[in-house]
Amino acid sequence: MIKVQHVTKRYGSLKALDDVSLEVPTGAVYGLIGPNGAGKTTLLRILAALLPPTSGQVWLDETEVTHAPNVIRRSIGYMPDFFGVYPDLTSAEYLAFYAGIHGVRRGAIASTVADLLELVDLTTKRDALVETLSRGMKQRLCLARALIHDPAILLLDEPASGLDPQARAEFRELLRTLRSMQKTIVVSSHILLDLAEICSHIAIIREGQLVIEGDVAHVMATLSRGQRIEVRVLSQAAEARELLKAMPEISQVLDGDDTEENGLILAECNGDEHALHRILTGLVEHTIPVVSLAPRKDSLEEVYMSIMESTPGTSNTPGTLDNTSDTPSTPAGNSQQGDEIGSAP
Repeated sequence: MIKVQHVTKRYGSLKALDDVSLEVPTGAVYGLIGPNGAGKTTLLRILAALLPPTSGQVWLDETEVTHAPNVIRRSIGYMPDFFGVYPDLTSAEYLAFYAGIHGVRRGAIASTVADLLELVDLTTKRDALVETLSRGMKQRLCLARALIHDPAILLLDEPASGLDPQARAEFRELLRTLRSMQKTIVVSSHILLDLAEICSHIAIIREGQLVIEGDVAHVMATLSRGQRIEVRVLSQAAEARELLKAMPEISQVLDGDDTEENGLILAECNGDEHALHRILTGLVEHTIPVVSLAPRKDSLEEVYMSIMESTPGTSNTPGTLDNTSDTPSTPAGNSQQGDEIGSAP
């Protein structure tokens, strides 16, 4: 288990993280959600023992991260949001190089590389130069690099950034495979659909502060805006809306510009299944041609957007939170290879 206890990180006068506390259960897929500059990348780098917190503690089981960073790094595979590659190496050579860095036994390197290339579906590209790989293939290769020393924990910063829909779907399947291998995965993403489909737990971070964290069902139940129902009718949508407004079980009928055109009505409902039955009966008794009536749960995107809209100055673009680091930029002049070495825990 990972425990983050009252972690604060300052860069001069800038507070990137402000008293953040959370827990990542062993075997969880834990999603970090927040707008650009929220502190997600800073938190991941602290978890990876690449960046010390200004105050607070991070525990990996019984070990405090800052007290034994080298021990922690053996248990963690870190995939940063921006990474360099060695373009003149083949995929197999690239992984073999990092196997050596991480102390994999010389006699086991070849089999380790072969197994990882198979896992990320790059066996046919083992002899291809890294620079010739597509964006999605490079992402999978860098995930294999993070797995080279068989860590129990994976920290993935925007792993689906820049991928097309098919490549994102393939990456989600790969993460599901890793979860089935009992890996603990902490992942940030600016694509809410990806997190909604794969995460068991999430944390929402805003302006360096933790808004809420826990298992997905708990977060959704806590932040959802009451029970909503979705009513679809063949016709008479305007009449159906007026009937719903008059019903005691309905607290609000939500506005929609195209309601009468598509026959879809959203409303907030007070009550249980008996209330839903009374609503349906009332519509049918007034000869409204109801096609369906069912509870409608807020999506992760809707829950997130309701939080962001309550804070001026935050991003309001649905489904795209951020794809840039919230840590200060690397000074100009650092080489690509230097960034590559520095990112490997």
